[in-house]
Amino acid sequence: MRHHVTLKQLRCFLAVAEAGTFTAAALRLCMTQSALTATIQQMEEAIGLRMFDRTTRRVVMTDHAERFVADAERVVNGFDSAVSDLVALARGDRGHIRIGAASSVIRQFLVPALPRFREAYPGITISLRNPAAQQTERLVLEGEVDFAIDSKYRGHEELDYTPLVTDCYGVVFHRDSPLAEIDRPLTWDDLTWGQYIGFSADTGIGQFLRTHAAHWPVLAGDHDEVESTTYLFAMLARGKYYSVLPALAYQRNEFPDLIFRELHAPALSRELCVITRPLRSLSPSAQRLLTLLRETLAGQTMPLGVSLMAS
Repeated sequence: MRHHVTLKQLRCFLAVAEAGTFTAAALRLCMTQSALTATIQQMEEAIGLRMFDRTTRRVVMTDHAERFVADAERVVNGFDSAVSDLVALARGDRGHIRIGAASSVIRQFLVPALPRFREAYPGITISLRNPAAQQTERLVLEGEVDFAIDSKYRGHEELDYTPLVTDCYGVVFHRDSPLAEIDRPLTWDDLTWGQYIGFSADTGIGQFLRTHAAHWPVLAGDHDEVESTTYLFAMLARGKYYSVLPALAYQRNEFPDLIFRELHAPALSRELCVITRPLRSLSPSAQRLLTLLRETLAGQTMPLGVSLMAS
């Protein structure tokens, strides 16, 4: 009869997988090599598969063990994160919140909300991460952040996406460009002037446009690309370029000569969502921060092209 695999066995498996030897892994885990070997053997007996091929100097993971590493890391990280939340609950108002968010969200929404939260809960610390768009969902899945605020990149069935705000897509250009002289709503067909600067496919904006703006022929042609609005705005300020991006991203612009105009025919918009794992409850401190964030948003005047979603 096979036994259940334990959390201890998973930790030992991951330690050996990373260290490459039982000796180094045993030192890291503060246990004897014989005890570690016995634990790994018990795990192999429980699942009915060999996880490591042993040599005189090293151990090498089998193919199925290599495929299992990511799953084991998610289980262990998820458990550790859940225990951390439980400890934070036991301590009352003490704890730590880990957040992943788009740069525009951090600047426009989180930063204004944090002083109120800090005043109300001085014992809770916060980590803000600004991961690349394709990494955000993985961080939530693997428990490396408590929640994230960003748009969908791929969309995972294992994640919940609760809409927070929506913002429209528009064109950004220098005030001296011919686009500034058009006194009606701008359409995609108007974008024939100047040189287009796009976003790379590994960014949220780049991924969105490739999916939802395939009707626009300029997108499929040769053009410059950037990965950051910081570089983008500096290039647009030279006056010969234009770009397409969401209204909230434009709020990071510090060049007064740049103009944002919403695009029509068709109009495009994105949802910025609170991304969480449905099978794991948020810690009380994280829930408090989200509640205060929504209250802060409700009291703010939204930037042009940005709308607060009903909670």
